[in-house]
Amino acid sequence: MAESGASLKIVPAEDKTIGFGKIALILLPILLVGIQWATDTVLPDQFLTRVPVWTKVTWLESPWTYFYLHIFTVVPVFCLSFDRKVHYYTSWKKLAPAVTIIALIFILWDVVFTARGVWGFNEDYLSGLFFLGLPIEEWLFFFTVPFACVFVYECLNAYIEKDLLAKAEKWITPGLIAFFFIVGFWKFWHMYAATTFILAGGFLLYHYLFLDGSYRSRFYLAFIVISIPFLLVNGVLTGGFTEVPIVQYNPAEYFGVRIGSVPVDDSAYNFLMLFSMVTIFEHWRGKAAG
Repeated sequence: MAESGASLKIVPAEDKTIGFGKIALILLPILLVGIQWATDTVLPDQFLTRVPVWTKVTWLESPWTYFYLHIFTVVPVFCLSFDRKVHYYTSWKKLAPAVTIIALIFILWDVVFTARGVWGFNEDYLSGLFFLGLPIEEWLFFFTVPFACVFVYECLNAYIEKDLLAKAEKWITPGLIAFFFIVGFWKFWHMYAATTFILAGGFLLYHYLFLDGSYRSRFYLAFIVISIPFLLVNGVLTGGFTEVPIVQYNPAEYFGVRIGSVPVDDSAYNFLMLFSMVTIFEHWRGKAAG
């Protein structure tokens, strides 16, 4: 006889299957990356100091160059955040936790790669303040760059009412998933390439199967637009405008192709960082609206 006030919740078998599938899809890319990190031997002090140069800018030869980039990135966005149509400042409260969560994950990743010798930093362009092996400017990167990039995403949403890539999204997403995984496994013994592309593919596949896809095409458009200033800013960091790169890469650990001075891996890295951040941002914004 059932007791009053007590109830037993029955979870359908298909719900359990979906739950296990979600967990497996989260853990599998992380496991693959863990295997790569554990088995790949990274040779230290192998950084490239000569890369393709777009044009040399003399005033960038300064120990404050990386700080200049943060000012260039944040100040214009802050001033435009009070635009009457975008109202970006009203999103800061929801954006801050999303930025912080993803920043902490990527900073940990950065600490490991710096310690392993996957990449490093030229102190001639830095203030000299370090924490956990990273220059303070690198810490700021994970807050200032997403702040500016999400602003672009919000501006496009506000000013372009039509979802321009909505019909193409059903082809773009599977194509990107396949591309990320193919490159990740192809370059499995290159730590930066394998980590970035496998995790990007895994996250996008999870998003495609289980999460709200209504804003994916909007994000793709924003990412295309963001790629222009991203190449400019990252071009400074990777040596496109300076005598030697501020951020130097171990040539044995990345894909091996550059767009100007920028390794193509950086675009996948930026995609993963921004898309995961926008996913959290949109989730919390949806909960608040609901």
